Amino acid sequence: MADSHDIVTAELAEFLGAATPEAWVDAAADPAALPLMLIDHANCEKKAASTALAMLFRYEEHEQLTERLSRLAREELRHFEQVRRHMRLRGIEWQRVPASRYAAGLAEIVRRNEPGRLVDRLIVGAFIEARSCERFALLTPRLDDELGRFYGGLLASEARHFQHYLELARGFAGDELEARIDAIRTVENRLATEPDTELRFHSGPPA
Repeated sequence: MADSHDIVTAELAEFLGAATPEAWVDAAADPAALPLMLIDHANCEKKAASTALAMLFRYEEHEQLTERLSRLAREELRHFEQVRRHMRLRGIEWQRVPASRYAAGLAEIVRRNEPGRLVDRLIVGAFIEARSCERFALLTPRLDDELGRFYGGLLASEARHFQHYLELARGFAGDELEARIDAIRTVENRLATEPDTELRFHSGPPA
């Protein structure tokens, strides 16, 4: 019988549709890339918290939504703190790292009028969390024991975030949910799998 980890991983793979290319895994797992990847990972956690808080303020009339977003923001900030701790332990100094095209590319497909905008932002959130989980799982066996355990632990909590975003989207989307997932998946898959000029946590493989 498959354990819960296998079930979650299979659910994520089905939702994502396209797998991360092996070339990205090889590049991201290279020890020389570790400082860059940890800095970008910290940025991703910080941005995830910021996005959840922005939505909390924008849609404060929806009680269940704001409660979920509040918990998400707290967990993302905790993850940010944990990544920074691993950076300190490795003597990695903070530096500004420009974001990849991934988040901006997904933002382009988000509709501008409500409630479509809310639905799309929640689906985009689900894709970002799902892709993060997939990459945590891919990197875990390629990293040192301490960082591997950390990424393995993140997989479970980020999988919950994926499920929360998708559940919330389902509550607002109605019959259009699958169509919007399909439309956003097409864009997400291109951004995550096509060659990229910059290596980042959510980038495509190096060109």
